[in-house]
Amino acid sequence: MDVGRIIKVSGPLVVADQMEDARMYDMVRVSEARLLGEIIELHSDRASIQVYEETGGLGPGEPVYTTGDPLSVELGPGLIEAIFDGVQRPLDEIREQVGDYITRGVEVNPLNRERKWDFVPTVKVGDKVEAGDIVGTVQETTLVEHRIMVPPGTAPGTIKDIESGEATITDVVATLETENGEVELTMMQRWPIRKGRPYKEKMGPHIPMITGQRIIDTFFPVAKGGTACIPGPFGSGKTVIQHQLAKWADAEIVVYIGCGERGNEMTDVLLEFPELKDPKSGEPLMKRTVLIANTSNMPVAAREASIYTGITIAEYFRDMGYRVALMADSTSRWAEALREMSGRLEEMPGEEGYPAYLGSRLADFYERSGRTICLGSQEKEGALTVVGAVSPPGGDLSEPVSQSTLRIVKVFWGLDASLAYKRHFPAINWLLSYSLYLDNVAVYFRDTIGAKWNEMRREAMRLLQEEAELEEIVRLVGVDALSAKERLILETAKSLREDYLHQNAMHEIDTYSSLNKQFKMLELILTFHHQAGALVEKGELDLDLDKMFALPVRERIARARYVPEEEIKELDKIEKEIKDQIAQLAGEGGDEDA
Repeated sequence: MDVGRIIKVSGPLVVADQMEDARMYDMVRVSEARLLGEIIELHSDRASIQVYEETGGLGPGEPVYTTGDPLSVELGPGLIEAIFDGVQRPLDEIREQVGDYITRGVEVNPLNRERKWDFVPTVKVGDKVEAGDIVGTVQETTLVEHRIMVPPGTAPGTIKDIESGEATITDVVATLETENGEVELTMMQRWPIRKGRPYKEKMGPHIPMITGQRIIDTFFPVAKGGTACIPGPFGSGKTVIQHQLAKWADAEIVVYIGCGERGNEMTDVLLEFPELKDPKSGEPLMKRTVLIANTSNMPVAAREASIYTGITIAEYFRDMGYRVALMADSTSRWAEALREMSGRLEEMPGEEGYPAYLGSRLADFYERSGRTICLGSQEKEGALTVVGAVSPPGGDLSEPVSQSTLRIVKVFWGLDASLAYKRHFPAINWLLSYSLYLDNVAVYFRDTIGAKWNEMRREAMRLLQEEAELEEIVRLVGVDALSAKERLILETAKSLREDYLHQNAMHEIDTYSSLNKQFKMLELILTFHHQAGALVEKGELDLDLDKMFALPVRERIARARYVPEEEIKELDKIEKEIKDQIAQLAGEGGDEDA
C-alpha cells in the first residue's frame, strides 16, 4: 500500500503529495484515523482528496494510504430494508457499534458477512452462462426475490459446480469454467459508483409509469425509464409527492436518497417509510425499499457521493429485470456540496458560484436512467426511472440547478407555493408544468383505455388554459361581463381543479386512482360541460346558469373521487344522471318559453 503525506487541509478537502501511483477517483484512507476519502484532482504527485468524514484535528505530515480501488458499493442480498449513509455505511450497524453519532474512521462492512441466505440455483452443472445471467435466487424479503447474477465483465463459460442451501454473501456458491480459467461466484459483487452499469440495449420510453396521481398520469406522465424533476419552494409538498410515488408508482423496487435534507425531515422519512404499507401486498413498504440518508449536518463530501451510491444500487436491481423508481431529495443540496468542493479546489466559478461542470454532472446522473434489455443470454427487461426534487432558493426557477436540470429531464412537475397556501395538493401548477413523453405514451393510453383518452386530456387542458385567460377579464370588469359560454368554461375548469386535480394523499380511497377511474372521472366532468354547452349553444331558453350549476348531480360529480375502485360502475350511473337532469332543465326552460 502506497503512503502519501498531507500538505494541506481545507475543511473536507485534503491535499497530499508523494502520490505518484494514485489514480483519479481512487479511494484512500487519510491519517492514522483511517478517514475515508476519494481523489478528485491530480497534479503530478499531488492529489486533492475529498474526505467523507470530519477532518478536524488533521495536520500536515500525516499519512495517506492508497487502496488502488475506486469508491465502490457492495451489491448483494441485504440491500433491501437497509438504511445507508452517502458512502454505503449501514447506519443501523454503526449505531450498534458506536452509538447515536457516527465516530470518525469507523469501518463497517456495508453488507452483513455473517448472515446466511437460502441460495436456490436456477442453472445446473454444464449450463453455459455469460455476464448478467441469473445463476440462482435468494428470497430477500417477502416482496423481493434477489437474483444472483454473473458479474459484468466475466467471460462466458460453463457451470462447473453449483451449491444450494444456506450460505453467506462471501461464500462461493458456483464455479464457472471460462477460457481465462476458473471463476468463483459469490452472492456479492462490487461496482464503482461513478461508472454506469452496462446493459445490452436501451429502449424507447413508450410505456408510462402509472402513479395513481391524477394530475401526473393524465396531464404530465413520466415514462418507465424516464426522468422527472419536482422543483418547488419550501412547504410546497415535494416530499409528500415523492412518498406518494414511492408508495403507488408502478415500480417493484424503490431507492430513496435523502441528499442533504434537514435532519428532522430525514428523521420523518426514516420513521414514516417503515410504517407505510405497500398497497399491492399489505406488507410494509420497506420490504422493497433501500434508503440512503445523508442529512445536511453530515459531512458535505459524502452528500456529493450519495446520489451515485443510490443510482448504482438502483441499476443493480434494474439488471435483475426489475422496474426501479429512484427518488433523489434533493439535487439542489447535492449541487451545493459540489459548489463547496469546487470552491475549496479554487476552480473558476460559474453562475452563482456553481462549478462550470454542474450541467454535465447532472446529465451523468440522469442519463443513467432508462428502460433496458439487460445483459445476459436470458430475456430480461429492466427499467430505472429517476425523479429528482429541486429546492431553488426562494422558489426561483431561473437559478442554475433548476435550469440545468430542465435541460436534461423530460418531465417538469412545477410546484406552486400559492396553490399550497390554498391547500390545493398536489400543488403542481398545470400551466407551468410539462411532459415531453406525452406523444411517446399516447399510443399506450389509446390501446389501454381508449381513443377518447388523449382527446379528453387535450380538451381538459384547453379549458384550464382558457380559464386563466378569462380570470384576467373577471379581475378587471367582473363576472357579469362574460357570456354564458365563458361562464360555463369557468365553471367546468373549477370542477377540473377542485374535483379532479385536487387529490387527498391522506384519504384511503382518494390517495390512488386507477387509469380506468381517472378516465371515468374526467369523462363525467366533460360530459356535463358538453351537455350544458349544447343548451347554451342553442340559446333556446333563457338559461338560468346558476340553476344549472346547482343541479344535484354536480355534488355527485364532486364526490366521484371517493367511489372505491371496486364500485367504479357507480360512475356510469352518474353520467346518466347528468344527461337526465340537464334534459329535464331544458324541458323546464322550454315550458317557460311557451
